[in-house]
Amino acid sequence: MFILNLANKLTIIRIILVPVFMIFLIFDVPNGNYIAASIFIIAALTDTLDGYIARSRNQITKFGKFMDPLADKLLVSAALISLVEMNRISAWIVVIIIAREFAVTGLRVLAASGGITIAASWWGKIKTITQIVAIVALLIDNYPFSKIGFPFDKLSIALAVIFTIVSGIDYFYVNRKVFLVVND
Repeated sequence: MFILNLANKLTIIRIILVPVFMIFLIFDVPNGNYIAASIFIIAALTDTLDGYIARSRNQITKFGKFMDPLADKLLVSAALISLVEMNRISAWIVVIIIAREFAVTGLRVLAASGGITIAASWWGKIKTITQIVAIVALLIDNYPFSKIGFPFDKLSIALAVIFTIVSGIDYFYVNRKVFLVVND
């Protein structure tokens, strides 16, 4: 019998929050973008919390190793694709971000087929933080910075793209041995 630990339950909650987030973002709900931003922040925080719980309680599982990054990608992809539909972000930016996620996931799958585990890097963590900040800024229409004309949303997106690219390059460079180990 498979029993979920607390960290894995938080991962599942994050996945369940994705459609809830989408409802408030896409449908005409009063203050929907602020509610969606709040849900997005809560979901993003569960990522940090479930990782901490899994490590501190020594409850790292195969389920968590697979589902945690998937939950993150679902949340971020749902937000970015919705923001494209809402004309708040250019599609090419979203393609870069999602393509990096597919590429790194592919690298991890390839590594796993050779018995190699690729841990998250600091560049990847910085990438995640900058993406979350940028998405929230876009979700709330750059408030409160829009009142003073400061383009925080554009600056945060630029940083997210830069760290997305840098972290992707770093993953492939640091783990280039994977291609030698699994090349048969």
